[in-house]
Amino acid sequence: MQFSRAEEEFREEVRAFIRDRLPPDVRHKVVSGMEIAKDDYMRWHRALYERGWVAPTWPEEDGGAGWTPAERYIFDEEAGLAGAPRLSGFGLGMVGPVLMAFGSEEQKAEHLPKILSGERVWCQGYSEPGSGSDLASLRTRAVRDGGDYVINGQKIWTSLAHHADWIFCLVRTSDQPKKQDGISFLIFPMTAPGIEVRPIITMNGLRHVNETFFTDVRVPASSLVGEEGRGWTIAKYLLQHERMSGGGVGELKTALKRVRDIAAGEASDGGRLIDDADFRRRCADIEIQLLSVEQVMLRALAAYSADRELGALTSMIKIRRSEVQQAISELGVEAAGYYALPMDVNALRHGWNEEPVGDEAFNGLLPGYLFLRAASIYSGSNEIQRNIVAKHQLGL
Repeated sequence: MQFSRAEEEFREEVRAFIRDRLPPDVRHKVVSGMEIAKDDYMRWHRALYERGWVAPTWPEEDGGAGWTPAERYIFDEEAGLAGAPRLSGFGLGMVGPVLMAFGSEEQKAEHLPKILSGERVWCQGYSEPGSGSDLASLRTRAVRDGGDYVINGQKIWTSLAHHADWIFCLVRTSDQPKKQDGISFLIFPMTAPGIEVRPIITMNGLRHVNETFFTDVRVPASSLVGEEGRGWTIAKYLLQHERMSGGGVGELKTALKRVRDIAAGEASDGGRLIDDADFRRRCADIEIQLLSVEQVMLRALAAYSADRELGALTSMIKIRRSEVQQAISELGVEAAGYYALPMDVNALRHGWNEEPVGDEAFNGLLPGYLFLRAASIYSGSNEIQRNIVAKHQLGL
């Protein structure tokens, strides 16, 4: 797509900033598919915060960058192309906007500045065993006891809970004929007595998700965001933001370029894999799909900035982006062949200081492929997203 001269000047400003402030060791971990430590995320977060660029989607009066949709897109693209880590969206992209829309003045004053600065890191307590896509069937319960809520239950797939200081959590506060009507939205510290976080090691051998258990966890009634029993409205509002923040086009462009670079050096029937007609066709097909994601994301960004209803746009983006992510990861593993198979899990962890396993170009291919099997499930499975699109766009 075409950008104006001012927008291209902004792109150069972004490139210079990333070149100067992105720590090289953090970039190396991102590009190599290694585990990113909390301190790595926070170093990049602090650099963006100091520049005033940490919350591009927030209003300026709340500390946002004041960017146009095009500028936000440009930054996201350049950050992905440069190998910058994607900051956790739980605070900046999810609970922050929720507090602006539904929180009390006291909650905004307490939490928004600390989300911006990185002083308060968040995780999300939504999914439960048996309550994933059917989220409204959740059973974690909060019972009012005087001036407190007492919480008991379990959440699962709690991404980066081991990094988090606070959690936003959907809980059942009453039993209603319509199950959505008995759900409330609470926020509280992860240091509250009775919270236990247990790691779940995924197929790539790393820890990203967790089980979180609540046993008689007592939090003040001021932890409630909005009205009791109206948490489902907040949950739907937040999920739109989550589906918009699942990964940028720049990251996908970088991943596809990496696949092509690998194919340029790999043999196929006496020639190069990149010269194979079927391989080129598959690359072209993925690139066309990626361009379609790009266009719909720009439409959604423009609608979001104008405070227009996004409808099923976020579901459409989530479906197609996850499919493109998976297709690129599959093609990368195929291009590398058996070179993608060796995987020393220790080499993917942030404390590893030995030489890369094999050619560095192949590092992270298999772990990335394995982790992205979940891309079509997290943030609401693609089957559920198709139902949303069918309802909102087709009236079915």
